[in-house]
Amino acid sequence: MADSDRFPDSLIEPARPAARRSLQAAVRWGDRVVTVGGDAPVRVQSMTNTDTVDVIGTAIQVKQLAIAGSEMVRITVNTPEAAAAVPHIREQLDRMGIDVPLIGDFHYNGHRLLTDVPACAQALSKYRINPGNVGKGDKHDRQFSQMVEVAAKYDKPVRIGVNWGSLDQELLTTLMDENARLAEPQEPRQIMYRAILMSAIQSARRAEEIGLAPANIILSCKMSGVQDLITVYRALARRVAYPLHLGLTEAGMGTKGTVASTAALAILLQEGIGDTIRVSLTPQPGEARTQEVVVALEILQSLGLRAFNPSVTACPGCGRTTSTTFQVLAKQIDDYLRAQMPVWKSRYPGVETMKVAVMGCIVNGPGESKHADIGISLPGTGEAPAAPVFIDGEKALTLRGDNIAAEFHALVESYIEKRFGSTAIA
Repeated sequence: MADSDRFPDSLIEPARPAARRSLQAAVRWGDRVVTVGGDAPVRVQSMTNTDTVDVIGTAIQVKQLAIAGSEMVRITVNTPEAAAAVPHIREQLDRMGIDVPLIGDFHYNGHRLLTDVPACAQALSKYRINPGNVGKGDKHDRQFSQMVEVAAKYDKPVRIGVNWGSLDQELLTTLMDENARLAEPQEPRQIMYRAILMSAIQSARRAEEIGLAPANIILSCKMSGVQDLITVYRALARRVAYPLHLGLTEAGMGTKGTVASTAALAILLQEGIGDTIRVSLTPQPGEARTQEVVVALEILQSLGLRAFNPSVTACPGCGRTTSTTFQVLAKQIDDYLRAQMPVWKSRYPGVETMKVAVMGCIVNGPGESKHADIGISLPGTGEAPAAPVFIDGEKALTLRGDNIAAEFHALVESYIEKRFGSTAIA
């Protein structure tokens, strides 16, 4: 073997997400405090698509998103009627025992809604302001100031959310004109990047001047292109210490939206960039709004940043697998674990870290099952009709017959009770 082919004696450094270096903000409602940034976990946000005037419908969807794992939920506040509905939505949630903080999404008329409906301003835990949609000319500074003054008055965090689909056109035009006069003008995309960053950073500095505490400022610069998003957030993270909210805007639906969001967010999170995330999926017909929360949770859990649900490892299947039994069993176990987590969070502390393996043949089945907390290797083509079960890395028993799936399901339940039930909170 050539020297160049030899591995060094030193340990191979495992990959891990870089440390985040942002300030820490606090989003509050009642006794619930959700910390953002600093040493806090990366938080998951979502947004309703109901008409906010529909108090019951909006409260129900907020509840669904919260139960799915969203730690903050944003609602549209676009009319006086919507603003008047916000306190009643908050009351409905409190009656249902849902203490998730509500974020108000404001565009164009937020300065009026927050000042004219103080009950709305107080019922919300956080405001989202888009500096591209707060007015033009002199109105821009005045109306932006009005919103920030309300936030400072009630000690509410503000996300200054720039979006390239609604970028401050006056700022962009000024920068484009300046660029055109240069001997060697930059590419238009570079000017757009500059405009997005300037809009966010200058707005944050202005908010501080008005009286908003730096720890109450969160920034976002949303784009719909993966490489554009990565480029802008890397530049933003080098320039500010405010907590950053990540999201690929208008990501799309189904596989496209899921893959694009995952690609962009995973790279940034691995680099230590991002304190809150939202996956902006367009729901497919009949699909639950909660799917965007499921994807966000999976991104964080796959990166090892957080644990929300027990994970199920399953092989994709090949010519060696004789049936779909392992596929059906894997889905049954996964669905069951997810459905039980709202109850198990207090009953079985730590169960979210559990790993289950459901494999379809002897090639990788025993090995993956040994790496899991509890795993099963179902028989494949030409294999004996037996399914060894491994618990905590050791072969515990072998299942045979026509009732393997139900018996393994029972073993998983028993394992959870024995391992995590002893530490349950009374």
